[in-house]
Amino acid sequence: MARKIFYQQERLAMFIDGANLYAAARSLGFDIDYKRLLELFAAEGRLIRAFYYTALVEDQEYSPIRPLVDWLDYNGYTMVTKPTKEFTDASGRRKIKGNMDIELAIDVMEMAENVDHILLFSGDGDFRRLVEAVQRKGVRVTVISTVRSTPPMVADELRRQADNFLELQDLAPSIQRSHSNRYQQPTLPHEHAGSDDHPVQPDAHHPDQVE
Repeated sequence: MARKIFYQQERLAMFIDGANLYAAARSLGFDIDYKRLLELFAAEGRLIRAFYYTALVEDQEYSPIRPLVDWLDYNGYTMVTKPTKEFTDASGRRKIKGNMDIELAIDVMEMAENVDHILLFSGDGDFRRLVEAVQRKGVRVTVISTVRSTPPMVADELRRQADNFLELQDLAPSIQRSHSNRYQQPTLPHEHAGSDDHPVQPDAHHPDQVE
């Protein structure tokens, strides 16, 4: 870590906005090794739980994200998923919606009583109020995202509210995936990116696919 922001005996919890983190890493040109990610922060304190949030398209015969979801579920992560919803917007375009913000916020508030430090892997400015709320409970919050993409993936208001900000690119040497991995972590398709509402495309693979 660039500077000391963790205490050895503090209780940590990781909350990963899957689509947002994936999009941030892709914008920086690397894929995340989730085994290394877990090990990195488990070494910084007492890691109580690591939550990973993603929406799933359930009516597809094959979902490219399903192998990763299953792998994470067996390898130390608590998976929080829900099916996407399809709707038609005002211009008549069919879209799919897969927002996990409410699920993440509820879990953060519930876990705040049992942890000292929350690690939020998202740049979504909608979480600023959530960060403020748990800080009032005496919990420190570190946001992990990037300002080095174009445009920056982290909202300025979220970064200002957090106790600490960790630049994802600075963590890359410790968490990026190499092709020589001994274990088989599935790779997500390039379409996995961060957005809430997306047009339904003939080759759409995932609720977090953008136009």
